[in-house]
Amino acid sequence: MELMNLLGAVHGAVAQGVLWGIMTLGVYITFRILDFPDLTVDGSFATGGAISAILTESGMNPFLTLIFSLLGGMFCGFITGFLNTKMKIPGILAGILTMTALYSINLRVMQDRANVPLLGVDTVDLQVGNWFPMLSRYNAQLVLGGVIAVAMIFFLYWFFGTELGSAIRATGNNPHMVRSLGVNTDTMVILALVLSNGLVGLSGALVAQVQGFGDVSMGIGTIVIGLASVIIGEVLLGRIMGFLPRLIAMIAGSVVYRIIIAVVLFYGLKSQDMKLLSSIVVALALFTPTMSRMFQDSMARRAANGPGKMVPDKAFEDAIDDSDKDPDEPNQQG
Repeated sequence: MELMNLLGAVHGAVAQGVLWGIMTLGVYITFRILDFPDLTVDGSFATGGAISAILTESGMNPFLTLIFSLLGGMFCGFITGFLNTKMKIPGILAGILTMTALYSINLRVMQDRANVPLLGVDTVDLQVGNWFPMLSRYNAQLVLGGVIAVAMIFFLYWFFGTELGSAIRATGNNPHMVRSLGVNTDTMVILALVLSNGLVGLSGALVAQVQGFGDVSMGIGTIVIGLASVIIGEVLLGRIMGFLPRLIAMIAGSVVYRIIIAVVLFYGLKSQDMKLLSSIVVALALFTPTMSRMFQDSMARRAANGPGKMVPDKAFEDAIDDSDKDPDEPNQQG
């Protein structure tokens, strides 16, 4: 019985992971492609959820609300890009300013309510379930998220293969060179942020629809979740060459992250500890490449000097040399 309950929790986590994976694609665009530390995500995720929830409650088709959430997220990204490129505000601070302002804006969108329940209305997953009665609700969520995620992956793969998309990728790699070629890097930064936060807003709308409510605080910690998913995806499939596999890895990383969370919650971790767990996962994942390089360097030093011997670290050698010097030697030379 316990195994069946665990499998049920994992099943739900996979469906959630695919929906959150769309947000991970947005985080990947800014942090890996553009090399921009965008903290707008916490705000734009909640904006997408708020727009979708309030429009669905008012009677709009839930699938149509996804488009407005996408546009709302894109506007959030534009604001951050404008603050950074036109007002010359540092990227991290620009994201923080936008994220802070979005809290008040989201409350306005939700008509001064902190929570908008979607009770008694059709949500996107319920409609998919009505179209395909053989699907359970979790399977309907998985099909819905899978179709949208695949569509977004192939769109991004196509877009970043165009001249405009290549210019954005080049801006992230070497903005000075791109600028010398006559490309407006400010425009590239804004476009990347618009695209990234549009995906984040879309993901927020899907999550709000599936969980049955939009909340003004639903975006808190989203950037940590996104980074954890990106890093896990890179660890899983990071060695695979090609842009398309990397995009797929982002969805896989999000799914694995959700499975980890579901398993630890199933075995007794309290829900209020999830943010702590997320931070630990991100810290360990960020440390993994450094630890790998340290291990490889250590093995290389051992191999260079034969078995059983260790080549001293250069900094350690310098410290020994400095300790052997007469402390008054510089004065004597002077």
